[in-house]
Amino acid sequence: MSVLIVCDDLMFTSKVTATARAHGLTAAVARTPADAARKAAGVGCVIVDLHLPGLDVPALLGELRAAGSRAAVIGFGSHVDVETLKAARAAGCDRVLPRSQFVRELEAKLPEWAGEPS
Repeated sequence: MSVLIVCDDLMFTSKVTATARAHGLTAAVARTPADAARKAAGVGCVIVDLHLPGLDVPALLGELRAAGSRAAVIGFGSHVDVETLKAARAAGCDRVLPRSQFVRELEAKLPEWAGEPS
């Protein structure tokens, strides 16, 4: 299974990519929402930085579903930006986490998020 990381922060995407590889998962990176829809085919989960410039979460989710993706969508963002986190939940993200919680759970939860058997 594989994961798609929608984020333009090189250091952060490197951390998620390394964690994916450590679990035997492949990882791809999309730096824009449009790029994400093109790369989402066959991935187990899409990890989305909710503070990505130009991100429209409902539109991204619509594009992913229109492209036939059934991937779980995991959004993360600043814990102080409560409205963005709430909006992502309302838009249909499967999980929405403050960035600090996402980082804490990444190692243990990534295989589960990607649809790997336990």
